[in-house]
Amino acid sequence: MFDFESPDVKILTITELTREIKLLIESSFPMVWAEGEISNFKLHSSGHMYFSLKDSGAQVSCVLWRTRAQSLRFTPQDGMKVIVMGAVTLYEKRGAYQLDIAKMQPSGIGDLQLAFEQLKQKLKEEGLFDQQYKKPIPKFPERIGIVTSPTGAAIRDLLNVLTRRFPCAEVIINPVRVQGDGAAQEIARAIDEFNEYGQIDVMIVGRGGGSLEDLWAFNEEVTARAIFRSKIPVISAVGHEIDFSISDFVADLRAPTPSAAAELVVPDKDDLMHRIVNNLRTMHDTIATRIQYYQDRLVTFERSYGIRRPTDLVKQFQQRLDDVLISMQRIQSHRLDMLRSKLESTKQRLTSLAPMAVLKRGYSICYREQDDQIISNASDLEADDKIRVQFNIGHITGTVEEVNANNMEQNDDPEKI
Repeated sequence: MFDFESPDVKILTITELTREIKLLIESSFPMVWAEGEISNFKLHSSGHMYFSLKDSGAQVSCVLWRTRAQSLRFTPQDGMKVIVMGAVTLYEKRGAYQLDIAKMQPSGIGDLQLAFEQLKQKLKEEGLFDQQYKKPIPKFPERIGIVTSPTGAAIRDLLNVLTRRFPCAEVIINPVRVQGDGAAQEIARAIDEFNEYGQIDVMIVGRGGGSLEDLWAFNEEVTARAIFRSKIPVISAVGHEIDFSISDFVADLRAPTPSAAAELVVPDKDDLMHRIVNNLRTMHDTIATRIQYYQDRLVTFERSYGIRRPTDLVKQFQQRLDDVLISMQRIQSHRLDMLRSKLESTKQRLTSLAPMAVLKRGYSICYREQDDQIISNASDLEADDKIRVQFNIGHITGTVEEVNANNMEQNDDPEKI
């Protein structure tokens, strides 16, 4: 048993121990060159870069400060193989050593990145990325399908944005794992299930950010082919804006983030209302302007000679018509007067020639009584015939005693009777 209370024993605090180790490590290692594959890359809002360098047997944390990161001619990404020069340091709060990077340059690509490039080239040659196969995204979807993890930040971002922008759209979630073994098969199966269901207008497939390994389910061939054969338009929303996946190239539309996918898939209700109000106002102003324009033209036409001339002509023809009517009435009246005078003359003449008028002048009419026949010739009678003689006033009857038809004087002029 040791005696820690002995004056020869020095008890160190954890901070002191860590500083001793830090001093030992940092003084023992000069600047070193190392090669490895970038993993878990993170660009902090401060501009500093944090990541790990790994190979098949180990990994080490690295930091690249903003002042040095600004001099890079490329953007580090997960899966990229790089050669770095840096100092071995100890981060005291974690008690972990790290590389403080001074210089970094690309050195080929890692295994995952190589697999990514190879599959990308293969599918591109098959035409899966061709623009001719891209389906249009509906402007006003009624039902939206989402293929993602039910517990990740992506689904929360999607639902928040969709509810805020277009709450009338119905959202159907088909939950899947988005990383790990079998995740790609689950994603592909969910896409096929939505197509079998057939009651959605558009589909969002994706997840939040992560390392290349975390996003790998969206870089597998089974996922890419499920997206390509989908009859429903697919929006790929995988990772952050700097992340690209095979799903992005095959999908009908790529969104840089899940939140951006929600903004792309639905319109903003406030913007729609604003546009509708503006359109109504524009329509009102346009119609009012058009009405005023035609009113002004109508006033101009009414005042123009071309419009007044037909009116004047109509009035002139109306006056001429009145004159013609008056003339016709005058002619008709004169004609009627002439006809009336002629009729009266004819009436008087007919009256004077009527049998009763002749009787008034002293003549008489002889009838044979047996057939009431007027006798104008004595030869029409025989002795003993009964006759009736009509005078102007009254008549007489008698019997024929003798007929003498040879000494009759004939006078055919009625005016001389």
